[in-house]
Amino acid sequence: MTILEVEHLRKTYGEGPRATHAVGDLSFSVSSGEFVCIVGPSGCGKSTLLKCMSGLLPASSGEVRLAGRRITGPPPAMALVFQEYGRSLFPWMSVRDNVLLPLRHKGLSKDEQRRLVTDSIDEVGLTRFGDHYPWQLSGGMQQRVAIARALAYQPEVLLMDEPFASVDAQTRSDLEDLILNVRDRYGVTVVFVTHDIDESVYLADRIVVLTPAPTEVKETLTVDLPSPRDQVATKELPEFAHLRAHTYRLIMRPSDHEDPVGATAGAVAHGSPK
Repeated sequence: MTILEVEHLRKTYGEGPRATHAVGDLSFSVSSGEFVCIVGPSGCGKSTLLKCMSGLLPASSGEVRLAGRRITGPPPAMALVFQEYGRSLFPWMSVRDNVLLPLRHKGLSKDEQRRLVTDSIDEVGLTRFGDHYPWQLSGGMQQRVAIARALAYQPEVLLMDEPFASVDAQTRSDLEDLILNVRDRYGVTVVFVTHDIDESVYLADRIVVLTPAPTEVKETLTVDLPSPRDQVATKELPEFAHLRAHTYRLIMRPSDHEDPVGATAGAVAHGSPK
């Protein structure tokens, strides 16, 4: 069942000859429970797209629909996790209070709020750190707090804007596996913006590849890799290498992706000859 629809979305900053056309004409959909990664060249408007999808930024034209209803502001069924996790956490509040914050406006009982906070902190592996403050935690642990806060909110759709870009490689791998486990456990729909091609192939059920600005959808790839994913075994698969190479060609050499190797990768991506 389709839960999220982007239909002819356009975003322009400014007017007249000095206008910047950030998003040209974007249309795609996301099914309930699906993990969709969005990739594209640097500066192509990935973050702008996510802000429009979340209702934080109005589109110039077109629309985004959640469960059939047009998004005109941040919907209660959606949560957003940013790359700059440090700015989204309040340093004077404990981990527990940071996770609790968005629940205070949901009309839940105190007992229900405490349960959701405890369960979410446990889910991201921070059980012993509930009374710590963000400045006492590593970058990866701070991002886990941001994810826990989103989980406690119980969203139907989780939007993530390059959330692991600022952490080291090992922490990044751990967080990738964490978010896959969260998706499987909670059944949440994830739309994940990343500039890392390996990350997109490892995480996604589908990859939406964008063109340079003014942005359009260049190609949508189905990632038919075994589950559960594994940081070593999955990345050693020939199918993983083919998908990574094909995605790279689409982004870095968009005019050359129809060479024989790219055609083979496309066949792997779509399950049919290109």
